[in-house]
Amino acid sequence: MFTGIIEAVGTLKAITPKGGDVTVHVQSGKLDLSDVKLGDSIATNGVCLTVVALSHDGYAADLSAETLKLTGFANYRAGQRLNLEKAMQATTRFGGHIVSGHVDGIAKVVSKQDVGRAIEFWLEAPATLAHYIAHKGSVTIDGISLTVNEVDGARFKLTIVPHTLAETTLAKIGAGDEVNLEVDVIARYIERLMLGRQETAVSGGVSLDLLAKSGFLR
Repeated sequence: MFTGIIEAVGTLKAITPKGGDVTVHVQSGKLDLSDVKLGDSIATNGVCLTVVALSHDGYAADLSAETLKLTGFANYRAGQRLNLEKAMQATTRFGGHIVSGHVDGIAKVVSKQDVGRAIEFWLEAPATLAHYIAHKGSVTIDGISLTVNEVDGARFKLTIVPHTLAETTLAKIGAGDEVNLEVDVIARYIERLMLGRQETAVSGGVSLDLLAKSGFLR
């Protein structure tokens, strides 16, 4: 589990094909690896990866064919800059939102505009994911926890403040680029509950009637 607060920007050193999937080698930059061991998870541009090897300046991880299909890693090349975050601990400040590192798909940057010292992005989500994105809700873009400021169909607006621009890869992203998108996991769970049969209890005794009475449905 992650919070979407980026700890460092790393660099993709190499992608090595291995029998239908790949191993990636990441130079971790200023990310402190002193407490990382084999089997630990690191969100790498928003993708939860399991560390399979450690070196003095980075780590290696395996990516399945499914991960390649759903994320930008299929198009990454050596030199790609990557947002990095280690898995959260019980004592970690929860500065972002609940991030699983399980990328849902790819969003496309439609426009980029300076607004004062910030940058305003409009992005377009896949039609299958757009209904999970809400005004003032949270999304994860390349591993970064961000607040949605406006929604227009499948398009949504993000305003990125100077600190986030300085500490992540967002300053280098422009119109036409694609980014990893993870929608809010809570929205997914609510949808699953609502898909239960009308007035029929689902796991845990939750029904549409109960959700309505509890204020989740309007």
